[in-house]
Amino acid sequence: MPLPAVKVDEDLPRGVVDALLRRGYDATTVHAPGWAGWDDERLWQAVQAEGRLLITADKGFADARTHPPGAHHGIVLLRLEHESRRAYIGLMQRLLATTGLGSLVGTIAVVTPDRVRIRRG
Repeated sequence: MPLPAVKVDEDLPRGVVDALLRRGYDATTVHAPGWAGWDDERLWQAVQAEGRLLITADKGFADARTHPPGAHHGIVLLRLEHESRRAYIGLMQRLLATTGLGSLVGTIAVVTPDRVRIRRG
């Protein structure tokens, strides 16, 4: 299974993209094309037009009523009780080591330090 292309939201540290790149993913941030500061709907449309899975800490993207699983390229929501750059990077590294992103295409995955919840279409 080929690795999905990934867009990392501006609310996550650059180290998340670096972790993806080290694993061979085609990963970029919303900063690269100048999308930082865009409202969620505009950003969502642009990410989907590129055919990329979105990695974010923005809970609004994990609403299955707005973004039903199976109707998009995928959303990975990283959730931490105590946010820090190091903690987000560590959470991403654990996800890549245990699950990878290939199985999350088209889903909404909520990733916490304790588990990965996956909503499928």
